Parts: sequence; structure tokens; C-alpha cells
Amino acid sequence: MENSPNNKITVIGAGIVGASLAYHLATKGAQVTLIEAQDIACGVTATSFAWINTTHPTPDPIAQLRGAAIQEYHRLEAQLPGLQIRWNGALTYGAAPVPSANRISRSQILDLEPNLKHPPEQASYAAEEGALDAVAATHALVKGAQAHGAKVLTQTRVLGFATQGDQVTGVETARGFIAADTVVLAAGTGTAKLAKMLGAALPINASPAIFIRYKTHPNLVQTLISSPEMEVRHGAGGTLLAAEDYLDDTPENQPMAIALRTAEAIQNELHGVVSIEPELACVGLRPMPADGIPIIGYLPQVGGVYVCAMHPGVMLAAVVGRLASEEIIDGKAPSGFGPCRPDRFVRGLAT
Repeated sequence: MENSPNNKITVIGAGIVGASLAYHLATKGAQVTLIEAQDIACGVTATSFAWINTTHPTPDPIAQLRGAAIQEYHRLEAQLPGLQIRWNGALTYGAAPVPSANRISRSQILDLEPNLKHPPEQASYAAEEGALDAVAATHALVKGAQAHGAKVLTQTRVLGFATQGDQVTGVETARGFIAADTVVLAAGTGTAKLAKMLGAALPINASPAIFIRYKTHPNLVQTLISSPEMEVRHGAGGTLLAAEDYLDDTPENQPMAIALRTAEAIQNELHGVVSIEPELACVGLRPMPADGIPIIGYLPQVGGVYVCAMHPGVMLAAVVGRLASEEIIDGKAPSGFGPCRPDRFVRGLAT
């Protein structure tokens, strides 16, 4: 379905993806309204490990987008003073053969991470990679959008959509009607429900992962470490952040139980961990399309409805925000979005 450029745009969802879309659209002169059912960055963004990396272990349909992620975050850093990213690099070992391009020796590993008790003979080190505070980054993007005229409505639930013929005309919310030429669905795991209101069946699963924040000593690690024993990095205020796979909902695999086991693993792997206490251990629900590929683009059922649902959302937020805004405002279809189009799921389905 043809979608013409327009200026009155409502973005639904104020996680990091929705905030990036709102910012980029506003900087291009659109009249942006960002609406959120709860508070800014209160969903999966708040429980993201937020590793900005370009590596992928298998053939990658979104390699073009992934490859641009780091450059796009450097661009945003220059535009938004409040956006602070720790470009400390990532040290990976133990899970797969180490690629020769980034391979470093045991002595080099210890130069980077002197607290490692059991450094491997070799590891992969990506010096260009980093991580951010996803909540703070989202607020920086929202503030940037507001500086360009965007309106932000939190605690605003979507009740439905208004259409005329096959074109969206606005959003019905608990706080009233918002007229729109284009509506962008960027509500994480809630995107599928919103799309269903418009007659589109998008298979987006809620993929659980464990996020942990520890109170411990500063400077235990210098980079981001990803190994079979632990995936850890320092966060704001010297806290130590960890990510773990969700196993099941049995008592022994509840988030706090996993946090305590991970704390023991960290103590076994690092010198200098005299005390380590979990401050937060929770499950984050990532929006995972059924085929694992992001869903980005216009719905075919109704004109003017654009979808952005993806994992990893934090890593792709900067590049997708810019490219999607160019498609919506300028009509430029990015080549990197080719595998991501929604019509791979909804083509031929009845509305």
C-alpha cells in the first residue's frame, strides 16, 4: 500500500526504540506526539543489559543494520550531551572458537582485566563496542525530541484507532483523541495487541531474560565480559550489572535465586570481590518476532501505520530511529529494512 510523507505523527511506546523514533522524527520537522501507557523507559528498556555490539554467531539477515549500530550511537552522542556511553570494549571467550580478527592472548587479557582469576589462553576483544544506561539514554532522547517540539504523554493508554477508508486518522486514548497522519507502533511486546486492533496478526513473542544489578566494589571489571560463567559490566555508580538466560519459573530458577548463583560465579572468577549483594533481579520481556528478525515498516492493511518491533532493541535503536524517520518523512526505503517488512507475516491475511 502506498504511504505518502506526512508531518503529524503519533509514536506509541516510550522505551528506547519509541524515544529514538520520536527524536529523529522531531528533528526532521514532524509534529510528534509520543504516548506511553505507563512511564518513560518502564518496560523492557529498564531491564536491558544494553550491550552495543555488532557481532552475531550465525548468518545475519540484519547485518547491515547491526554493522551501523556503533557509528549511529557516536552520531547521537554528538547531538545529545545527556547521552553517555561507556566505550570500554567487550571481552568474549569460552562459548565458541575465537575469530582471528579480534583474537588476543592470555597476557593481553590480563592487561585488560587484571582481576580475572582464570583467564583463558585466548579471547576475542572488540575495542569499539560499548554499553549504555538504557533508561538514561531514553530520557535523553525524549528530552531531545521535546527540544524539537515533540509532545510527550505518559500514563496514556491506547483504546483504539480511528480510520477513514483504509487510512489511519488518529488514536483513541484514555485521555482523548489524538489526530495523526501516521501512527508508529513501538510498544515492545504490546505491539502485537495494537496491530491486532488494526486487523494485522504480528507474531511477536515475549522472550524472557534475567537482568541483575549488584552492589559491590568499583572497578572489578574494566570492559564488558561475556563468558560461559558470567556476562557482566559496570553500570552507573559503580554497580555491577549481569545478564542471565531465563530457565523456567520453578523456585530454584526465580530471578533472585539465579542472582545469588551468579554472584557466587562472579566471586569465583574475579579477585577482589569481598562482598556482592543483589540490588535488583528481575525478568525482562523482550519483543521477539517469531522468525527472530525485526519487524520494521508499514502495515499493508491500513495506510499510515508503521511498526518497529525488534530485539535487540537497544542496539538497533539509533540506526532504526534515523532510517525509519527518513522513510516516514522523506519516503526513502532503506535497503537494510528489506528482510524486516511486516508483510512477510500479514500478506494475504484477512483484516
